[in-house]
Amino acid sequence: MSSDIYAKPDLSKKVRYSRKQDGAEWEQREVDIYESTDEMRDSYDHFQSQEGGPQTLNPPSVLKGSFRCATLGLRVLCLLMLAGIIILSICYALNKSEFNKLHFKHNKLNHSYNELQTEHQETKRLNSQLQEEVKKLKEKIEEKCPDRWMRFGSSCYFKSTESKTWSESRRACQDKGADLVMINSKEEQEFVNELNLRGESWIGLEAKQTSGGYEWEWVDGSALTERFWAEGWSDPYSGHYAVCCDGDGRWTKSYSDSKTFICEK
Repeated sequence: MSSDIYAKPDLSKKVRYSRKQDGAEWEQREVDIYESTDEMRDSYDHFQSQEGGPQTLNPPSVLKGSFRCATLGLRVLCLLMLAGIIILSICYALNKSEFNKLHFKHNKLNHSYNELQTEHQETKRLNSQLQEEVKKLKEKIEEKCPDRWMRFGSSCYFKSTESKTWSESRRACQDKGADLVMINSKEEQEFVNELNLRGESWIGLEAKQTSGGYEWEWVDGSALTERFWAEGWSDPYSGHYAVCCDGDGRWTKSYSDSKTFICEK
C-alpha cells in the first residue's frame, strides 16, 4: 500500500469522455482533474513532512534576507574583534617599552642616589676628621708652653743659653720632648731670627748623602720647601749643618763648632 502512496500521479493521462457530450462538459472535466492533482500533491508533501522524508519546499525570501544580515553582522563583528586585538597589541607593546624606559631610569636614579649616599658618608667622615684635627690644633695653640718656651703658631720654641755641637744640641732637644727647629715659612724665619737675638744657633738642617751627592734635609726627613740662605752658603757638604742666623737674618753653615741651639715642639 505504501508503494501506491509514494507513486507520483501520472498527470499526462487524459480522461475519456463520451462523444455524445459537448465541449462545455469536456472543459469542466479537465479542470476537475487538475484540481484533483493539486490536492494529491498537497497530500504527498504533507505525508513527506510527517514521515521525515525530503522536503521540496524552498525557504521563504524573508528567511534568506535574515541569513544574509546575520552573516554580514558576524563578519563585521570579526573585523571589529581583529581590530581590537591589533590595537591592544600595539598598546601593550608601547606600554612595555615605556615601562622598560621607566625601569631603566629608576635603576639609574637608584645608582646615582647610592653614589651620593656614599659620597655624603665620605664627606661626613672627612669633615668629622677635619673637625677633630682643628680641635687638636686649637687645643695645642691654646695650650700653655712650658717655662722658658715661647709660642709661635701651634708650636713652642726654646732658645738654649749653652753651646753644644749639632749632634749634642739635637739630643738635648730630644730630651725635652722636642727636636731642632725646622723653618717652613717666612714668618717663622723672622720669629726664629728675633728669638735668636740675632746670633748664631743650630737649626734642624743637615747635609745628607744621596745617590747624586749631598742634599740638605730636615731632621724629620723632609726636603726644603723654603730657603733663606745667605749668599754663597747653600752648597751642602759632608758633615755640614745649617746655622741661623747672620746679621741679615739668613742661614749659614758650619762643621762641628759649638753653638747655641733652638728647639721646637
